[in-house]
Amino acid sequence: MSEREIELVVNGRRHQVRVEDRTTLGDAIRERCHLTGTHMACEHGVCGACTVLIDGDAMRSCLLFAVQVEGRNIVTVEGLAPEGELGPVQAAFREAHGLQCGFCTPGFVVSLTAYLRDNPDPSDEDLRDALSGNLCRCTGYQGILAAARMAAVSMAAGTTDVSEGTRS
Repeated sequence: MSEREIELVVNGRRHQVRVEDRTTLGDAIRERCHLTGTHMACEHGVCGACTVLIDGDAMRSCLLFAVQVEGRNIVTVEGLAPEGELGPVQAAFREAHGLQCGFCTPGFVVSLTAYLRDNPDPSDEDLRDALSGNLCRCTGYQGILAAARMAAVSMAAGTTDVSEGTRS
């Protein structure tokens, strides 16, 4: 199969990469851009572990070919932590123990970041629905839901301090 040179803009940085037409975006991010925070699991779009933001929208990187998103703005979980500081969703996952093995966590964090940007005051039912596209095999989701609530409060307040991120 022939390869082609494309430009991927990932986390604000331009990457010139050679890919086959059939190379998924997730594989290109991991193997060509050397960003391993995006995890590949089911590779059928079911689990959500490979979720990235493309022009601000949460999308499954296993369902897209790298050539389809050439020149578009891609943000991975690494791009949510500017200069090594945790973003509000990442901080909430840490604080609320919203992870176990951590394999699914990047997908949850990216999906939730996009959701909370567009829905700043979600109910628990809204959060459950928003997170239903991401699967975790280790937890009962209580920590993940607690982290989602915490992140919603801190993002609505415009802070990354999640220590006060519980609703009364």
